[in-house]
Amino acid sequence: MEKYFLAIDIGASNGRHILGSMQEGKIVLEEVYRFPNGMENKDGTLCWDTDHLFSEILAGMKRCKDIGKIPDSVGIDTWGVDYVLLDKEGNMLGKAVGYRDHRTDNMDQTVYEIISEEDLYARTGIQKAIYNTIYQLMALKKQDPETMEQAAAMLMIPDYFHYRLCGSMVQEYSEATTSQLVDPVTKDWDYELIKMLGFNRDMFQKIQMPGTAIGFLTEDVKRQVGYDCRVVLPPAHDTASAVMAVPSNEEDICYISSGTWSLMGVERADADCSKEGKEANFTNEGGYNGQITYLTNIMGLWMIQSIKRELAPTISYKELCEQASKETIETIVDCQDDSFLSPENMVLAIQEFSRKTQQQVPETLPELAAVVYNSLARCYAAKFREIEKLTGKQYGRIHIIGGGSNAVYLNELTARYTGVSVHAGPGEATAIGNILTQMIHTGIFRDLAQARACVASSFEIQIYK
Repeated sequence: MEKYFLAIDIGASNGRHILGSMQEGKIVLEEVYRFPNGMENKDGTLCWDTDHLFSEILAGMKRCKDIGKIPDSVGIDTWGVDYVLLDKEGNMLGKAVGYRDHRTDNMDQTVYEIISEEDLYARTGIQKAIYNTIYQLMALKKQDPETMEQAAAMLMIPDYFHYRLCGSMVQEYSEATTSQLVDPVTKDWDYELIKMLGFNRDMFQKIQMPGTAIGFLTEDVKRQVGYDCRVVLPPAHDTASAVMAVPSNEEDICYISSGTWSLMGVERADADCSKEGKEANFTNEGGYNGQITYLTNIMGLWMIQSIKRELAPTISYKELCEQASKETIETIVDCQDDSFLSPENMVLAIQEFSRKTQQQVPETLPELAAVVYNSLARCYAAKFREIEKLTGKQYGRIHIIGGGSNAVYLNELTARYTGVSVHAGPGEATAIGNILTQMIHTGIFRDLAQARACVASSFEIQIYK
């Protein structure tokens, strides 16, 4: 009997339910449900509607029953850093505040009054980003201390949804590391750091590794979806799941997980918490088998998504790529600049940056897209050289995985600016990594190496030189 494995991959703008199965020795994917997502402004705070998202999770699971393809197991992955707090009865306390909310403004300085930025990196290996959980929790402690003290549990967003599916309160390793509160050596919470910061220690739950089965569906969920299945933790941070799907077993692989964010890096057995890594803004996040995904965050296709939404929401990304490739504008903006993180208007932000740096100001949609694509590729090239310097190794190619691997013009530019070949695909890397974890758990693959070899033979990879 054919086995199905359900990956529920929830991103900042949409979520998908993707079934994976093996057919004639290859991995086959089938998207069975899709739903929109986005932060909502609730009384001046940017939040996630977790109740609505969970209703969509159940709707997609029910769809599996409707089409007669009941999954053997299910796992959920999302973005990092955001969390919810629960009371003793398991009910949510307060709001599920999103990472683009400005409550964390200046919270880095509050943290650094307790532990210096240098010491914080040395003990966690996580790059400074103002939206990291550590700064969110500091904002909560300062602005609403009673809620923190009342909390019986803190769960990261995918952990919360897993809890609502099966009733188990655990925190998955890769997602937990995005908090900037995990010890990269012990791979557990840094409780000494948590105490120093004055956070409620009791709310931190046990960290479990990807591939751990944490239970079966609750009676209520079974009733709503029409079946029971096992809940298996994938690398719940979408980047870590995506990295699992790199279609190669060669050592010293450089990758870009390309989507709303571009995450560029390499896999390592041990974290590098050196001063040099900190200055280059590299981070040591968790991955499958306790591996370290040593990477840097680049603003990514968020900029393209924003200008598309603002100027031409109906145009396809493929058409936008093609139009941009015909432009000759030479303006380059700094994709890492904070002005592009959460502007009220991305078009105006790009234009203002161009004026400030005395470059040609892009006016049309194709010009704006060309500026972003060229700026991203230049940023990739600079970070690629940093990776080689930090690791002391040379990399002969770059694997681009995720939805951004379909951006032909960006792939061409990346190959041109880095001087190495670009292997683009698979596009559904995050869902594939989620599914691979479940398949390894059930014994379809003996390990990640065998699973990656199957990815390479199952999906088309485009090569750019």
